[in-house]
Amino acid sequence: MLTVTTVNVNGLRAAAKKGFVPWLAETPADVICLQEVRAEPQQLPAEVREPEGWHVVHAPAAAKGRAGVSLYTRREPERVRVGFGSTEFDGSGRYVEADLPGVTVASLYLPSGEVGTERQDEKVRFMDEFLPYLKGLKERAAADGREVLVCGDWNIAHQEADLKNWKANRKSSGFLPEEREWLTRVFAEAEYVDVVRALHPDQEGPYTWWSYRGKAFDNDSGWRIDYAVATPGLAGRAVKAYVERAAAYDLRWSDHAPVTTVFAR
Repeated sequence: MLTVTTVNVNGLRAAAKKGFVPWLAETPADVICLQEVRAEPQQLPAEVREPEGWHVVHAPAAAKGRAGVSLYTRREPERVRVGFGSTEFDGSGRYVEADLPGVTVASLYLPSGEVGTERQDEKVRFMDEFLPYLKGLKERAAADGREVLVCGDWNIAHQEADLKNWKANRKSSGFLPEEREWLTRVFAEAEYVDVVRALHPDQEGPYTWWSYRGKAFDNDSGWRIDYAVATPGLAGRAVKAYVERAAAYDLRWSDHAPVTTVFAR
């Protein structure tokens, strides 16, 4: 089996103080994709920066305290790439990938956006550049006999089933028609598969992010914005996918929950 977990840690230094370290010690994952690390490697405690038994690559953002993605692999990668060839975004701590036997695994932190602001314009520019890269990555991997798995915080709820209060969020970043259409293009035009949705086609959610405000977590009023997106060959080998939702609000170490997918080799 190949087990891959993705989670937006909402600041890895803070998560390390709240429960990430024991979680890391107990996880069955072979690969872990982290987003929103928000730290330079030297700022991280040793048990998080270079934990025993893991090969780690950190890709911090040039802007201090923002974004940042990391990959933890039990096996040493054959190759690592930071960024996707974008002049604007390769230094922004939003994408890192590693080649492992038979598969390229990537950690993605797509910009969150905010309607009517430069942040939304940035998100659109990122999506415009990233879709062609996904297509090319799939083609290159196929030529090399590899599958592809891009995990992370995509910051888009694709369908109405992917967020609790979808009616109230139709004009909100993360559920805009043009964002949802872009994600449809990832699945239809680029021919990738949303692994969790493929295994749970009729389920509401399972949600992966809940606001810290109000009773969102207690009421399970969340969004599903963290995805494992795979090429069809790998997706066809998926046997299990689940969200590691904390048992209680005070046991959370991020406002996101880990999303784990398991594939037959």
